[in-house]
Amino acid sequence: MAETTAAPPKPSSSVKLVLLGEAAVGKSSLVLRFVNNDFQENKEPTIGAAFLTQKCNLPHRTIKFEIWDTAGQERFASLAPMYYRNAQSALVVYDLTKPTSLVKARHWVAELQRQASPGIVIALVGNKLDLTNEQSTEDPAIHGDDEGSTTETAEAESDGDARKISTKEGREYAEEEGLLFFETSAKSGVNVQEVFTAIANAIPETQMKGARGAGAAGGTQTALGAGTERVNLTGPRGEVGAKEGCAC
Repeated sequence: MAETTAAPPKPSSSVKLVLLGEAAVGKSSLVLRFVNNDFQENKEPTIGAAFLTQKCNLPHRTIKFEIWDTAGQERFASLAPMYYRNAQSALVVYDLTKPTSLVKARHWVAELQRQASPGIVIALVGNKLDLTNEQSTEDPAIHGDDEGSTTETAEAESDGDARKISTKEGREYAEEEGLLFFETSAKSGVNVQEVFTAIANAIPETQMKGARGAGAAGGTQTALGAGTERVNLTGPRGEVGAKEGCAC
């Protein structure tokens, strides 16, 4: 009988990822959906930042995301550089129903391009797709096709659509700046896994080999759900801890 050889384990790399965006755009909800496949209505605002981990299995490697979910309130903005320092990737999130949130997202993109690590992979994410008329991942507007993506806001509102920022506007800005672009719903789960998978695929292996985990200090961590523990980020020995979620 021929002997069977077990397949060698896939290489594993750690990737530091930071979430940035205005308050109440759904950053924590996106992370909670990714890590625990869960959604909570009326979630409490993040204080300082929260830290979670989640694995993403690609065909030839496993990526362990070390995720820093930063608070969106203006009073915490000065802490952001501590969290995006040495990050290989970032999600910059805005609310499809709130035009000012895209203005803030542009600010964060400019700051990352100016001060974050060279070559950082940035994904621009328009969240709260569930409040628009585009619920399906088969909708051409979500994938970025021109057809169906230029509906005027007034027409959309007449159909009960709360969208205030068109797919075309978000996509064109992302293309100008060389960003990944997705529209998501943390509530329904549309495109959430796809965002993190796209980021994992976009980071060069050479850059991941240099990943050294979460290098932030200070601030208060708040638990997002079953996949995290409340910790003091600057404990007696400097430990930073969180439970891992299931593989995506």
